Amino acid sequence: MRHETRLYLAAHPFAYPLMRLLARLGPVVRVPGLGVVVNDAAVARAVLMDERFRKDGPGSPGDLWTPVLGPSVLLNMEGPGHLALRRKLMPLFTAGYVSALVDDVLRGPLDDLSARLERGETVDLVDAMRLMAGAVICRVIGLGEVSEARARELFADGERVVSMVSLRSRRLSDRQVAVARRVLDRIGDIAQAAYEAGDESTVMGRMRAQGLSAAEARGAAGAFFLTGTETVATFVPRLVALLHDHRTPVGDLDTVIEEAMRVTTPTPLMLRSVAAPARVGGTPVRPGDRVLIVTHNCARAYGPFDPSRAHPPELRRLWFGAGPHFCIGYPLALAEIRAVASVLLSHRLRVVRRRAARGVLIPTYEHLWVSSRAGTA
Repeated sequence: MRHETRLYLAAHPFAYPLMRLLARLGPVVRVPGLGVVVNDAAVARAVLMDERFRKDGPGSPGDLWTPVLGPSVLLNMEGPGHLALRRKLMPLFTAGYVSALVDDVLRGPLDDLSARLERGETVDLVDAMRLMAGAVICRVIGLGEVSEARARELFADGERVVSMVSLRSRRLSDRQVAVARRVLDRIGDIAQAAYEAGDESTVMGRMRAQGLSAAEARGAAGAFFLTGTETVATFVPRLVALLHDHRTPVGDLDTVIEEAMRVTTPTPLMLRSVAAPARVGGTPVRPGDRVLIVTHNCARAYGPFDPSRAHPPELRRLWFGAGPHFCIGYPLALAEIRAVASVLLSHRLRVVRRRAARGVLIPTYEHLWVSSRAGTA
C-alpha cells in the first residue's frame, strides 16, 4: 500500500497524517476547532441516514458549493425539495441508458488505446483517462461529439475548480467563487442550449422531458461536471496500479472494482451540519456542530487491498454516500470504469513508471505510464 500512501501524502502532506492519527483515537473523536470526526463505517452510515445531519447547514457542503452553483443542485439540498429533484433525475441514470451512452462515446478512444498497447507503446494512462472522462462529461452536458482538444479543455476546467478545495476547506474565497462561476456559467450555457433543443437522445433533452426547469438542468449539469470527471479519471489509474503492485489476478471485475474503491476511497471526507440535538456514536452533538466523516479511515480499517474480502453491509459503497444522498451518478461512473477496465485488463499491463500528483483534492497520479507485457492475455 506504500504507493497509495504516497499519493495521499503528495496531495495532502499535512492533513493526511492528521487524518490517520485521528483514526487511532477511536470511532468518534471531538476535535476542538475542527468538529466531530467519525472513523467508523457503522457510525458513518447512521449519520448519513439521519435527517438531523444535513448538507445545507453551517460547515456542510452547502458552504462550499451554494455560492457557486446556487441552492438547488442535490449537493447542497435536503428535505422534500431534494427528494423531488432526485426523483426527476434518477430515470436519466438507468444502467441500460448510461451503458449505451458510454459505449457510444468511448468506442473510438478505447479502440485507439487498445491498438497502442498492442503495438507495444508506453501509454500515460492518466492522460488517456482525462481524455475519456472529458469526452463522456461533454456528452452528458450536451456537447455531443467533441475533439480531443475540447474534451481535454473541459476536463481541465473541472479540475481547476475542484482543486480549489482541500480537506481543510470550509468555504471558497471570493476570488475562487468568481473563477468557479465563470467556468460553470460556460457549462450552464452549453447545457441550456441542449435543453432548449429538446433532443431526447441527449441527457439535457431528457431532463426537459422529465419536467426539469432550465435552471434545474443548468444546476444539474454543473454538479455532474464537477463530480463526474474526477472520480473516474483518478480511479482507473489507481486500480491498474493496485492490481500491478499486488499481482492480483482478476476474477469478477465488479468485485475488484469495489475493493479498489474501498482502498482508494473516491470521497475521502464527507461533511454534515447538525440541525437538532443528537448523538454520533456515544458523543452528544448540538445544532451548529460540524460532523466530519473520514470515509478513508472508515474504509481502510478493513485492511489492505484484497478482492477476496467481502464488504460488510455498513461499509458497502459508503464512499458514494448512503440513503437519500447516495450518489445519483454512480451508474454512470461504474459504466465508465467497467468499459475502460475491461479493455485495459485484456492486456497484460505493467507499470513502467509513475508520478504522484500534488495540489489535488482526490489523491491521484500525475502520470502513470503503462505498457503491455506481450500483446493480450
